[in-house]
Parts: sequence; structure tokens; C-alpha cells
Amino acid sequence: MANSGAGRLYVVATPIGNLGDLSPRAGEVLRSCRVIAAEDTRHSGVLLRHFGIATPLLSLHEHNERQRAAELVARLTAGESVALISDAGTPAISDPGFDLVVAAAAAGVEVVAIPGPSALLAALSIAGLPTDRFCFEGFLPARASARRKHLDTLSMESRTIVLYESPHRIVETLDDCRAAFGGERRATLARELTKLHETLYRGTLAEIAERGRSDPDLSRGEIVLVIAGAAPRESNQGGELDRVLTVLLAELPLKQAARLAASLVGARDNETYKRALTLKLESDSHS
Repeated sequence: MANSGAGRLYVVATPIGNLGDLSPRAGEVLRSCRVIAAEDTRHSGVLLRHFGIATPLLSLHEHNERQRAAELVARLTAGESVALISDAGTPAISDPGFDLVVAAAAAGVEVVAIPGPSALLAALSIAGLPTDRFCFEGFLPARASARRKHLDTLSMESRTIVLYESPHRIVETLDDCRAAFGGERRATLARELTKLHETLYRGTLAEIAERGRSDPDLSRGEIVLVIAGAAPRESNQGGELDRVLTVLLAELPLKQAARLAASLVGARDNETYKRALTLKLESDSHS
């Protein structure tokens, strides 16, 4: 039940690069609220000064969100209205804000979305890959082993996959995606969306991974990676993979046969290796 005496929590989307993308409604809300909860007050201060907004700022980030949420909910229930913003884009989408939204809703505070820029939707809308069904995975685990394990769980995902990645990990992540999904899987990498150096890299995962090694610009700025979903029975469609593996296993060691078969058929490395191991065990049991 809503608390009729409470203020409102406004979840406000802010520009991901181009300052012209701040909507008039967002500007009006930021001016009218008693306080703005911001991920980085120094960063957001630049945005507010650009638009002549003098509303006080209060920090709310991953390290203080739970404590700060209790403080802000107290202010909201006392009748103050609060705006929530992140460094860029829509708050609570791979950014702080979720705990505050949950706490405010639980306290009966009305939570209002002020929609606008989102790197996720901006990249998806121009990637040239299916948009009717997609899954957003946010940032992958930083540790290589955890990242590869998570990508393996997505190997048969049929929806378009959207990821965020940091510049210093993107080359490794592209290699891991190629291993998990197959080098022939289509993808689009978008960097610096809405900014001066906005660039799209389109092609297969193998092509984009190779581009990452030769083009230092690919590893600069904010990055969104959009990957096509898996085709039905992609790893062994029509028995082609089994036929290729059977021939190669008769002449080559297991790992070499699997790696070559994956390249020839366009299948995922990890799935090809598992299938090769199964075929070898079956062959050995019959010999």
C-alpha cells in the first residue's frame, strides 16, 4: 500500500555520452527533487553544472548502498522526493540502485521511472541481430575460470545475448566467447555509444577477436557486446560433426581432432571436445 504522505523516488536515466540525450522531463525532475542520489558525485556534478541544476548530491554506490538506502527511505517517508541517477544510463541496470528501489517500494514509497538512455538498448537496436527475444547478462565474472564457466552455461542459449565488458578484459572475453559459442557465431561489438568515437565492429566472433588484437581502439572506452543466439542443434546438426570427428579421430590425437573439427564445422570448441571424447570412448569400447 502506498504511503500517501511520502515523497517519490524518481529513477532517472542520464546520458551515456552525448549530453543532448538528457530529456526535458529528466532535467525538470532533477531540479525539483530535494536531493539527488548519485553513483559518483564528482562525475554527476559535471552533468548538473552543465544544465545549471543546483540540487544537492548524495553519494550512493556499491559500497554504501544498503546503509544509504535506509537514510534515503527515511527522507522519502518524511515527504521528501529523491532522484536516483548513475554515472551514465539507467540506474539499477548493472549500476547501483536496486537496493534503494526495493527498500522504497517496501516502505510504500511511489517509485517513478524517468526513462531515457541505456547502453543495453542502444547497442541492441543497431547491432543488426535478432531483437524479438534477448537476454542481458551484464558484466561477466572478472576471473577467467568463472567467466568461461558462465559462458558455457550460455552455449545453447537461443536468444540474442547482450554483455557489458571493460576495455582491459575485452580481448580475453572475445576469445572465451569464441571458444564457448564457436568462431562462426555472429556478433556486434559497440564501443563509445553516442560519443565522438562511437564505433561498431560487426562479423563473426573469430573475426572480431582477431580485430581486437590488431586494432587498439577496439579496447578503448565503454563496450557492449551483442552475440547471436545458438541455432537449434547447432553443435551436431545433421550428424556432420560426428562424421568429421570420426575421420579425424582415426588419424589425430583427441585434442587436435576436436580443435580441427570445431573449425571445419563451425561448432563450439568445448562441445566439440566433449563429443570427440564420447566418440573415442565408444570406439575404444568396441575395439
